Amino acid sequence: MDPAEEIRNSKRQKEHINMLSYVCDSEYGIPRRCPYGGRIIDEVRQKDDYDTLPGKRFFTCKNYEADGLHYRQPWVLGVQEEIERLTKRVEEAEEVMLGASNLGRQIDRLEEQVKLLTEQVDFLTVQVATLEKVCFD
Repeated sequence: MDPAEEIRNSKRQKEHINMLSYVCDSEYGIPRRCPYGGRIIDEVRQKDDYDTLPGKRFFTCKNYEADGLHYRQPWVLGVQEEIERLTKRVEEAEEVMLGASNLGRQIDRLEEQVKLLTEQVDFLTVQVATLEKVCFD
């Protein structure tokens, strides 16, 4: 085989392997689009198809080919992963909300401290003015 042809062939193989890993890494939750741009359909296997679980559901690329580059993900796995992702987001939102309520309490305490310090500054200003009168009279 020609060395240049071997290099081109190895590059194509490497790109194919990389694309397979990209597809595997991106299969999480409910897919929106296939890596090749195909629309995702909700496929339900019919009872006449040979399958141990007739009626099994999949998220499938409209242009699905069994080459590993198109999505065909079991519906249950996609929904389960999506629920886990959404649960995590809700937990993070709860943490933010708890943090916001803690910040509200801290702001209230700081406002009280500012009020006390302002009163002390006013009192000290009056004392300084009184001392200045006494010292310079």
